[in-house]
Amino acid sequence: MHLKRLIVAVVLLPLIYLYVMFLPPGYFFLLLISVSLMAMSEFYNMYHVKGSLKYQSFFFGASILGVSFFSKGLLLDSIIISIMAIMVIRLLSKRDPAASLYDMAPAAVGLVYIPGLLSFQALLRNAGPEWIIFLYASVWASDSMAYYLGKGIGGKRLYKEVSPNKTVAGAVGSVIGGLIGALLLKTAFVPELAISYAIVIGIMIGTISVIGDLVESMFKRDAGVKDSGVIIPGHGGVLDKIDGALFAGPVLYWILSIMEII
Repeated sequence: MHLKRLIVAVVLLPLIYLYVMFLPPGYFFLLLISVSLMAMSEFYNMYHVKGSLKYQSFFFGASILGVSFFSKGLLLDSIIISIMAIMVIRLLSKRDPAASLYDMAPAAVGLVYIPGLLSFQALLRNAGPEWIIFLYASVWASDSMAYYLGKGIGGKRLYKEVSPNKTVAGAVGSVIGGLIGALLLKTAFVPELAISYAIVIGIMIGTISVIGDLVESMFKRDAGVKDSGVIIPGHGGVLDKIDGALFAGPVLYWILSIMEII
């Protein structure tokens, strides 16, 4: 399993770097939509969202990302309109009102959770492709340090009801990994970023990556599945790979905006 993870990382990471850094922004938009649709499909399969609700939600998800990429001022409006549309679809597709909230809730949550949070990565890409590399490399550093420190030290469980294998040592490792990653990436990609800012960003990404991972674990435990999917050998599903970045993306964007860096 560890060898599969390593092989996939060695093959995919350089390709993703070249794709993000050297292709026009429109290509990243297409990649973001593809990732969003695959992750949404996994989430909806976990919660048995089917029929018109599922397929119309795919359309709304792509629309939310499109708005974020081309007109960020209408992002909130697009999310609200999409959720309103889900209510109307449920109203018209089934005459029986029983379990209507049960039908609509996973579809609506999936929209906010995946394309809603991914939309901030479109905003980051518009500020420069280096910020996408910064985001994912920092999250990867956090995840890697969390994995190896958690395995090496073990100890007290972080949140056993949601994710029995995660430890406090692993969470500390995530923060350390995010910090180290941010400092290295600052030097390589954004040398104009102040060291103090890089430290704050690294600590925040390391912290929020753990929370993003736990949120997805909460959903999987509720749905009774181990992995969101099996599309990536040794890594699980697409949602399993982007759970930390889903939460870290908005946080990075907000920090950079507050600091008036972007």
